[in-house]
Amino acid sequence: MAYTQPSSPFFAKSKPPAPSKKKSLGYYNKANKTGTGAAAGGGMTAKGTAKYRKDNPGSKLKTAVTKDPSKLDPEGKPAKRRKAFCARSKSWKSERGRAARRRWNC
Repeated sequence: MAYTQPSSPFFAKSKPPAPSKKKSLGYYNKANKTGTGAAAGGGMTAKGTAKYRKDNPGSKLKTAVTKDPSKLDPEGKPAKRRKAFCARSKSWKSERGRAARRRWNC
């Protein structure tokens, strides 16, 4: 095998390991088969969002808009966030994806 300099830009660097599933346990709501809004589960827990914000300073992570769509001002920011999320997540077919869409009242 030929010698390669570690400082060379062509030197293949290995990828960092993927985050462990054990680390993220407890930071996501369990998906429920029934229920809408907050009762649907899916998405991050309050503890999970707090940890994410602590680990990523300057982050603008926000929690789900779980309020009933009829009670939202159609021109307000929460209604626009909800509409954008629903459009973006249309193709989500997994149990957690469906629960997240129910949580956002999509």
